[in-house]
Amino acid sequence: MPLTPLDIHNKEFGRAFRGYDEDEVNEFLDRVIKDYEGLIRENRDLEEKLATMEERLSHFHNIEDSLSKSIIVAQETAEEVKSNARKESQLIVKEAEKNADRILNEALAKSRRATMELDELKKQAAVFRARFRSLIQVQLELIDSEQWDEILDSKTIRVGEDKLEV
Repeated sequence: MPLTPLDIHNKEFGRAFRGYDEDEVNEFLDRVIKDYEGLIRENRDLEEKLATMEERLSHFHNIEDSLSKSIIVAQETAEEVKSNARKESQLIVKEAEKNADRILNEALAKSRRATMELDELKKQAAVFRARFRSLIQVQLELIDSEQWDEILDSKTIRVGEDKLEV
């Protein structure tokens, strides 16, 4: 068990013949007591400082652990956000490709219908042209026929079964 200042103060030495000067010993012991008390106070202060520093160190370790965990969570969240964004962009691209294919197919179908309608119109125009040409040829033949000469030379016009004289 360590000495206390009180132990030093209460220490009594036995008397011997030719011993030390009692006043010098007491004066020295008083100095030792004061120094020892100072060292004890300083030691207590240092122990308190050490305890405070250990508390702060523990607090900083807790902060460090919290920050480390926060960084890990932030990194995991960032990775998750990136992954979700990547998946969403892939879905958007697939949807856009589907829409593009649909639009292209619709355009091709419209183009085919338009081509078929154009072909049909060309056929109808060719038929109309042929019929019109026939009609005109018949009319030209009628105009060039001898009946016109007869009508122009005669004085009677026949309308159906009736005859008119001019």
